[in-house]
Amino acid sequence: MGLPEQTGRDPVSAAVIRAAVIRAAIEVHRTLGPGLLESAYQRCLACELDAAGLPYREQVAVPLRYRELHIATAYRLDMVVAESVVVEVKSVDRITRGHEAQVLTYMRLCGLPVGLVLNFGAVRLVDGIRRLMRPVVAPTSTTRTR
Repeated sequence: MGLPEQTGRDPVSAAVIRAAVIRAAIEVHRTLGPGLLESAYQRCLACELDAAGLPYREQVAVPLRYRELHIATAYRLDMVVAESVVVEVKSVDRITRGHEAQVLTYMRLCGLPVGLVLNFGAVRLVDGIRRLMRPVVAPTSTTRTR
């Protein structure tokens, strides 16, 4: 099941959740080190999130609409934590702009305010973390003045 558009998220609680996810990821990396498959890190991160009492979903289907076309599962997010933070798990040499763009697109499609790219391929995980925020856009008036 995909995610509905979310609005009115509390940025403070999203920041707290983001920090908790980072702590959990650092623990996984500290224990396992770099060099494993992304799927292994994702399962171990899920274990740490369980231990921290954080709700999450894995492999979350994201629908896409284009004109009259509706694709029920156009994308799959690695994880969504507490319905506010998109988590993309990587195990690569370095994070690219493409990885960041991927997460920003997921955030936009799902209406979620915060994203993390966690690169477990980094020698030090702190060097492999990208924190992403979606700009908050004030609603515009639908009334036009002439």
